[in-house]
Amino acid sequence: MSHCHDEHAGHGGHDHHDHEHDHSDDITPALQHSLYEQINFDEIVTLNEDRRDAGKAVVKKTWAERMTTEPELASDVDEQLLMTVPFTAQIKLHSILLRTSPSLSAPKTLHLHINQDNLDFSSAEEAKPVQTLELSQTSDVQEIPVKRALFGKVQRLALFFADNFGDGEEDVTRLSYVGFKGEWTRLGKAPTNIIYEAAAQPGDHKVKGTSVNQMGSGIGGRGPGI
Repeated sequence: MSHCHDEHAGHGGHDHHDHEHDHSDDITPALQHSLYEQINFDEIVTLNEDRRDAGKAVVKKTWAERMTTEPELASDVDEQLLMTVPFTAQIKLHSILLRTSPSLSAPKTLHLHINQDNLDFSSAEEAKPVQTLELSQTSDVQEIPVKRALFGKVQRLALFFADNFGDGEEDVTRLSYVGFKGEWTRLGKAPTNIIYEAAAQPGDHKVKGTSVNQMGSGIGGRGPGI
């Protein structure tokens, strides 16, 4: 596990040691691929949180609030946490941003699952994760890249924090910020390039007749050949 940890620490070196990313005047570049506006905050569910809606609270933090210690998400009966975050659009996930701490309560292993309803600890442990990430023990904001090819059509993302750096000696896992970066497509709509492609073929529109006109901006959502 230590080898994986070191590899990820090296991966994130650019973000961890580039002090420009720690200043509030860096907000615009940091938000270029932010998925904050595409999160369905009301439907976030966190299992084993010590306070009701603590999971929602750390996801609701804006980029400008990322370094604030409160509110904080802490686990309750043991070190595991399971957070499910639904989106209002279809997401192509690029990376996950987390702020934890240098303490033993910092989460160590994060398993990611996608598009699963009603995931609980039992099913999360039994199911094979789409990807497993080894986290760092730091108070900096970690930006952990995911394998984009595996996260191209995400509508619901489950984050299963399986353990912490206490290795069984620390029952509470704590984190204070969760964010996401990537690209998004409105649900029910085709990607923009398909809409343009359809618009460039007026012959097809004539064959489909008035029904196409009635669809309006939804033309692209029907997809080519439908």
